[in-house]
Amino acid sequence: MDSVASHQQYQLPYTLVSDQGGAVRRRCGATTLGILPGRVTFVIDEQGTVQHVFSSALNADKHIQEALGVLRGSTMA
Repeated sequence: MDSVASHQQYQLPYTLVSDQGGAVRRRCGATTLGILPGRVTFVIDEQGTVQHVFSSALNADKHIQEALGVLRGSTMA
């Protein structure tokens, strides 16, 4: 789980949520793999509607590519 400070270094034009306590992950049903937390990426529009959900346990690069693809294909980017 990346911290808020680690997200700020990228200076992105959108907000990344940091879920250090795991509350959002639990509420959304993301699972853990032994001691590793599951990784779920949500793309949420400005109205707060979830536009896309991607779940893949360990591959962060896939999450980045999947989210970027959604953002580039929509008016959200």
